Amino acid sequence: MQNNIIYSLIFFTSIQIGISQNVKSNFSYLDVFDLEYVNNPQISPKGDWVVYQRMGFDIMKDKKKGDLWMIKTDGTKHQKLTSREVNESSAVWSPNGSRIAFVSSTGEGSEIYMYWVSTGKIAKISQLPFGPGSLTWAPNGQELAFSMHVPEKPPVAAKIPSKPKGAKWADAPRITNRLKHEADGRGYIKPGFSHIFVISADGGYTRQITSGNFNHRGTISWSPDGKFLLFSGNRNENWEYEFRNSEIYSVNVKSGEIKALTNRVGPNYSPKISPDGKFIAYVGYEDKVQTHQTTYLNLMQIDGSDKKILSKKLDRSVSNLVWDSKSKGIYFSYDDKGNSKIAYINLSGKINKLADNLGGTSLGRPYAGGSFSVAKNGNIAYTISRPNFPAELAIIKSDALKKITKLNDDLLLYRTLGKVEELWYKSSFDQRDIQAWVVYPPNYDKSKKYPFLVENHGGPILNYGDRFSAEMQLYAAAGYIVFYPNPRGSTSYGEEFGNLLYNNYPGEDYNDVMDGVDVLIGKGIAHEDQLYVTGGSAGGIMTAWIIGKNNRFEAAVVAKPVMNWISKTLVADNYYGYANTRYPGQPWENFETYWKFSPLSLVGNIETPTMVMVGMNDLRTPPSEAKQLYHALKLRKIETVLVEIPGASHGIASKPSNLITKVANTLAWFEKYKKEN
Repeated sequence: MQNNIIYSLIFFTSIQIGISQNVKSNFSYLDVFDLEYVNNPQISPKGDWVVYQRMGFDIMKDKKKGDLWMIKTDGTKHQKLTSREVNESSAVWSPNGSRIAFVSSTGEGSEIYMYWVSTGKIAKISQLPFGPGSLTWAPNGQELAFSMHVPEKPPVAAKIPSKPKGAKWADAPRITNRLKHEADGRGYIKPGFSHIFVISADGGYTRQITSGNFNHRGTISWSPDGKFLLFSGNRNENWEYEFRNSEIYSVNVKSGEIKALTNRVGPNYSPKISPDGKFIAYVGYEDKVQTHQTTYLNLMQIDGSDKKILSKKLDRSVSNLVWDSKSKGIYFSYDDKGNSKIAYINLSGKINKLADNLGGTSLGRPYAGGSFSVAKNGNIAYTISRPNFPAELAIIKSDALKKITKLNDDLLLYRTLGKVEELWYKSSFDQRDIQAWVVYPPNYDKSKKYPFLVENHGGPILNYGDRFSAEMQLYAAAGYIVFYPNPRGSTSYGEEFGNLLYNNYPGEDYNDVMDGVDVLIGKGIAHEDQLYVTGGSAGGIMTAWIIGKNNRFEAAVVAKPVMNWISKTLVADNYYGYANTRYPGQPWENFETYWKFSPLSLVGNIETPTMVMVGMNDLRTPPSEAKQLYHALKLRKIETVLVEIPGASHGIASKPSNLITKVANTLAWFEKYKKEN
C-alpha cells in the first residue's frame, strides 16, 4: 500500500513537471541574459565546415562574451573550437583549410592565435603592443596581414617637476590637436595612427608595411602572387578635414611603396582582388554632399584603370564583397525594405538575389546586421534571423537553404513572443508608401483594448525591419501594442527616399509617423486615449519633436536626444561632420536654420509628461542635450524626470542590464499615466 502511494506520488509529480515544462511564459527581463546569437560565420574553403563566434551574455560581469565554435555544414559535429574560457573572435581559414587564425584576449591584451584543424592544437603566435584588426591570410598560407595602432607622442611635452616618492598627484592631462580626438563608446583616442603589419603564420617577427602619419585600416586584400596588399585610407595632406574621403591604395609587401589607385572625391573602401588577379572590386560613391547617398559596388582593373559602377541598376547600398572562386562575379549584401539580402552580381552587372533575412546580431532593437562567407564551391554560410529568433547559422548548398543551429530553442520554445506584422500605408504629405511593423502582445485578443506604444528608430539614416528585437518583445510582453515605422529618411528604400531629410530634419518624417498612428486608430488597433511614444538618438529627436507638435500622447520617454543642433553640433564626438550634409554651413553661419530644426524650439508647446533618459558617458548626444529638455520642462512645471545611466555611452543597451534598465524605466513611466480600459 505504501509503495503504491509512493509510486502514485512520483507519477503525479512527473506529470506536474511535464506540464510545467510545456507551459509557455512571456519573454522577460532576465531572458535577455540567456539569448545567444551567431556572429561572423566563416565557411571553410572546401565548404564542409563553418567556424563562427558564438555570442552570449555574462550575467555576473554584465557584458557580451564570445567564443569560437565549429560545425559541419550538414549540422553535425557542433563543437567548441578550443577549451579556453576567454573571448575569441575574427576567425579566418587558411587558403588550404588546414588552419584557422583568430584573435583572442590574454591578460596583456588581444593576440593572434593559430588552430590546427587536424590535431586541434592551438598556439599564440604574436606578442603585440595593441590589439590586431582585419586579420587576412596571404594566398600561399605562409603569412598573415593585419592592422594595428602605432602610438605617437602628444603634441605638447610639458616639463613637470617630479613628484615626491609615494605622493598621489592628479593624472596627467590629455593633450590633443586632432580634429577627431574622441569617439563614443571608446572615449579619448590616444595619439597615433593605424598601420598594416605582416607576421609569419608560424609566428615570429612582426613587420610594419605602411608608413606615414595617416590611418590605414579596414579590409585588407592580398594580390594572388602575394607581392602587394590593398587597403583604404586617406593619405592626402588635408586628410583630417576630408573625413568623408578615402581612396584605394596598394602597398608593396617588400618595399613598402604605396600607390593610389582611385582619386574620386568621396569614400572608396573594402577593396577585394579577384582570385585571377585581374580586377579589384570595392564600394563607395562620388560625394555629392547630401544627407544620404547610395554606396555602389565598383570595379576596376588591377592597375586602377577602367573604373565602372557595377551595381548602378540597384538603388540600394551594398556591402560585404566576396569574389567567387572563378572571378566571374561577386557576392554582396544589401538592405531592401527593412530586410537584408545576399545577392550575386556578374561582371556584366546582372544581379541574382540568393537569400533573405540576413541579420539578427543587433539584439536590442530590430536594426540591420549580420554577415556571410562563401566557400570555393559556392556554398554560403550566413546569419539568419526572423522576428522570433536572433541570428542562427544557415547554409545555402545548390540553392537549398538550411538553418543548422538552434542556439535559442532551449529558451524561446518556452516563451510566447509577440507576433510581428508588416504594415504599409500612405503618407498624408505626398502619398508616398511608408513601411512599418506592429508587434502584438502575446496571446493578443482583438476584442480587448491595449495601450499603443510608438518606437522611433535612430539614425535617422538607418532602418528597422522584420528582425528579432528584445526591446520590442519586452514592451509587447508588458501588454503594449508596439508600432515601429520606417519614415522618410530611412535606408533600404533608395537614395531619393533616404535623402528627403536633406536640409529638412526633422521634417515630414513626423507626418509619416503620425499617419501610421492614425491608420492604426482607424483599424481599431490603437486608441486615441492610450497613446505612448518613445525612441532613442534620432528616435529621441523624433519623440521630442512629436510632443512639441501635438499633445495626443499620454506620456513620452525621450532617450539620448539632440535638443539643440547648435550646441550638439560643436560638442559631440562627430562635431565636424554635420555642416552642409545636415544643414547648410556651420551653426554660427546659419543660426536660424539650426534653431528651426531643434526640438528645443518647440519646448514651449509641450504638455506631455516626459521622461528624459541619457547615458552619462554619451559622447554622441551628450548629457547636456538631455538636460536642456529636462531643465526646460522643470522650469515650465511640466511633469518630468531625468534618468541618467552611469557608465553608459550612446549605445545604452550595450550592457544587458542597461537594456533592461532602459525598458523597465520606460514602462514604469508609461504605467504611471496608463488609463484603465
